[in-house]
Amino acid sequence: MVRRAGEGEGKAILVIGGTRESRELTRRLGDQGYTVVVWTGSEYGRKLALEDGANITLIEPISEEALQRVIQEHGVNMVVDFSLPYPNEVSTLLEDYCSRWNLPCVRFFRSETELPRHPLIHEVYGWAEAAQVAAKLGNTIFLTTGTYNLEVFLSSQELKGKRVVVRVLPEHRVIKKCQDLGLTPRDIVAMQGPFSRELNKAIFRAYKAKVVVTRDSGPQGGTDTKIEAALDLRIPVVVIKRPPIKHQHPVTSLEEIFKLLGE
Repeated sequence: MVRRAGEGEGKAILVIGGTRESRELTRRLGDQGYTVVVWTGSEYGRKLALEDGANITLIEPISEEALQRVIQEHGVNMVVDFSLPYPNEVSTLLEDYCSRWNLPCVRFFRSETELPRHPLIHEVYGWAEAAQVAAKLGNTIFLTTGTYNLEVFLSSQELKGKRVVVRVLPEHRVIKKCQDLGLTPRDIVAMQGPFSRELNKAIFRAYKAKVVVTRDSGPQGGTDTKIEAALDLRIPVVVIKRPPIKHQHPVTSLEEIFKLLGE
């Protein structure tokens, strides 16, 4: 855990995740005098959070015990969840804990992509389903979904004998997970976005992708440019959509968060 001067003054907000939106929220909360506790998944995320003005940063695994300790120790008044992808175990844990202790839990969603009706676009609502559908569409599966649930694809019986290429962040722990799951360097694309339509096309061509798998993280997450690039190349795209799950305070903008803070 890293602290900086100012911790403990005023209301404390716990921000989960390290997206562009969470970083902007951290900066704006700091400007308004809030104590900002940022819980991210890597040393790189911690570095960025400190640059954004976070008072406290944590990178330990999130568990109920750790969550309770952090909330009590720092007097957290609200939890804002930016964790990706969605859904995930962290979001479920946060929602359950906050509901039991009557603590506001805000879940930030990026706007979903308006998908065109196209024979090459295949919508699914789960990771196992995505693997099954992708297996029927081609022999080289290019995953743009990172390492979350990567094991679902690599252990899929339907994908046995097919090539799986994954694009991930160039971080040691991320690449190590890929290698631990059996991927070789030729099938690991370690790059940090954002990725333009043309760059996506160049990468898909270079790796001879026959199917692209993406989750719908909205235009902010680059879903549109991935789909456009794939369609330009006549490559089928499997899009993992968000399942309908109820949340205490779902929001799609930072302004909604500040409105909740003002209530």
